[in-house]
Amino acid sequence: MAFLPYNVFMKKNYQVIFYRDKEKKSPFIDFLNNLDVKLRAKTLMMIHLLEENGNDLREPFTKSLGNGLFELRAISGNNITRSLFFFYIDKKIIITNGFIKKTQKTPSNEIELAKKYKNEYIERNKKK
Repeated sequence: MAFLPYNVFMKKNYQVIFYRDKEKKSPFIDFLNNLDVKLRAKTLMMIHLLEENGNDLREPFTKSLGNGLFELRAISGNNITRSLFFFYIDKKIIITNGFIKKTQKTPSNEIELAKKYKNEYIERNKKK
């Protein structure tokens, strides 16, 4: 039996892109690869939901962090992930970085990292 990608039968309204730096490395893919199987599956399921619904997806699934940044929330058991992202032209969603939530508040260093990646992405892509 052949494996079919999860989105073969689903309509995608937005395109999700994982941010890559100048060396083509993706902090978010590195983050995903270090998650356990269940938490990775849940995170990917939430990304698919974001891909289908875009900016219509609201709390409790997403939350605005200000400055055009948002967090996508995924929960599996006692583990909680946050995937930081922003919207870009032509219905693109750029996921910059992710982390496992351990405190009530989103760590400021993760937000600053997402801001940095957002600015780099916009700067590199505005010439295209």
